[in-house]
Amino acid sequence: MALALITGSAGLVGAEAVRFFSRKGFQVVGIDNDMRQHFFGPEGSTAWARDSLVREVAAYRHHSVDIRDATQIEGLFKDYGTDIDVIIHAAAQPSHDWAARDPFTDFDINARGTLVLLENCRQHCPNAVFIFVSTNKVYGDSPNTLPLEERETRWELLPEHPYAAHGIDEQLSIDQSKHSLFGASKLAADVLVQEYARYFGLKTACFRGGCLTGPGHSGAQLHGFLSYLVKCVLEGRPYQVLGYKGKQVRDNLHCFDLVNMFWHFCQNPRPGEVYNAGGGRHSNCSMLEAIALAEELTGRRLNHTYVDANRVGDHIWWISDVRKFRGHFPDWSYSHDMRSILTEIIAGFRRRQSLRQDA
Repeated sequence: MALALITGSAGLVGAEAVRFFSRKGFQVVGIDNDMRQHFFGPEGSTAWARDSLVREVAAYRHHSVDIRDATQIEGLFKDYGTDIDVIIHAAAQPSHDWAARDPFTDFDINARGTLVLLENCRQHCPNAVFIFVSTNKVYGDSPNTLPLEERETRWELLPEHPYAAHGIDEQLSIDQSKHSLFGASKLAADVLVQEYARYFGLKTACFRGGCLTGPGHSGAQLHGFLSYLVKCVLEGRPYQVLGYKGKQVRDNLHCFDLVNMFWHFCQNPRPGEVYNAGGGRHSNCSMLEAIALAEELTGRRLNHTYVDANRVGDHIWWISDVRKFRGHFPDWSYSHDMRSILTEIIAGFRRRQSLRQDA
């Protein structure tokens, strides 16, 4: 039986990957110690997702191990060794704001933790495919230099610009821009992943995600835009819109569609590649548009206020150009758009609410 090792296995992307690859006949080894609860408190905990995987996925083996613990990680790689066919590295400290509070921990998890995994892959399973869940924040705030025009509900790129039709491609510079400390630690990991392909010949790839989302997200104020928005709408919590008149644009990619990208890459790996991975022109919204859609789908009003100060290094407009990936893997396509994504998030949150009430 083929074997997939997945870090951050109880998180949004990791849990989706566990279920996806188990359905493909893989034995799945998961690594997740619920650091998300440490970052964001009880509402950010992924314990519920871990318990669900252990209960429902017969081929799943869970290990509560910290990716920074080189000794324990090496022990796992020695145990499974050359049986490992695929590594999906989805564990991370994911918040700009949290990184600024504790830069050493952020860098230790995002950069050194990635190095620990890469080196163990090189030593113990060099033929495995290594997929890294990177971020569009590796480009820093370079997108904010693009020529934008203000419209009623969003900022939009001027139509004559080369990025207007399809979004931002992988040629955008990663240099001379403000990344946030989170963006810098993820960029360090991103470059390491590329280097292990070019220098050591590993089958690695970086998928630079935009807003990755879905019903399995444990949304918190500092991370998980759509999930946290839905939580605030349904629970009547106050919500703050930060900067850019609420017209900042994000593309949103359902975690299933991202993991399906991983699957297609595994069938014919192209070592050292980087791919922008987002909803593109197919699935995107501004903050104001997301609020309006969430209110429409829930039948509730959001109690929100506006703060003029934006997050440091935040993008005003980001839409991913995924044509490079589609050119390499033309059989891949989207399965979700903004409406279906939000519908699933709302249904998932209500389901968890009901389970908590019944417990």
